[in-house]
Amino acid sequence: MTETYGADFLVRWLTAAAEDVDREADRLTELDSAIGDADHGANLKRGFAAVAETLAKEPPTTPGAVLTTAGRQLISTVGGASGPLYGTLLRRAGKALGDDERVTRAQLADALAAGVAAVSQLGGAQAGDKTMLDALVPAVEGLRESFAAGRAAAEGGALATVPLRARKGRASYLGERSVGHQDPGATSSALLFAALDETAGAESPEVSA
Repeated sequence: MTETYGADFLVRWLTAAAEDVDREADRLTELDSAIGDADHGANLKRGFAAVAETLAKEPPTTPGAVLTTAGRQLISTVGGASGPLYGTLLRRAGKALGDDERVTRAQLADALAAGVAAVSQLGGAQAGDKTMLDALVPAVEGLRESFAAGRAAAEGGALATVPLRARKGRASYLGERSVGHQDPGATSSALLFAALDETAGAESPEVSA
């Protein structure tokens, strides 16, 4: 028996993510003020609010279209690096899902893995560089096991950035001074997977043989 998820599930996920980002925006900005431009929370709050508004007005009819629409909205709304990076993550994942009306968790994990690879290529970073990839890479692997495992892996990855020295992004300019701070991008990525886990736990997915 395989659980499948439709466009409505993806809309609920990204709407929940927008609510989580809104709630945590000040914390994200505080983290970013230590090693970045102090705008991560405000930028993502604006971007995900626009995503939620767009999806509410004209909900796409397939999971892939939901992610593609959300990614496009983030790129057009969010300044700095986070808009293009998160936008690329979602757009590439949406493209990977194609036109299927329902998808499995494994298909979603594969699609997000393609998105993560695109983010790595765009930013020239990899896991261990103290970026959002430190949460995204383990999160996608965890998602292959369960939604809860994806969330736990993302949150663990974000915490693991604290002792790292930044090798990419604005924080890399600080050298050793970047050590001891949690990466804001990894932290917001963990919020995304927390919202996914919460959404999955709140609904009864369709089950097919």
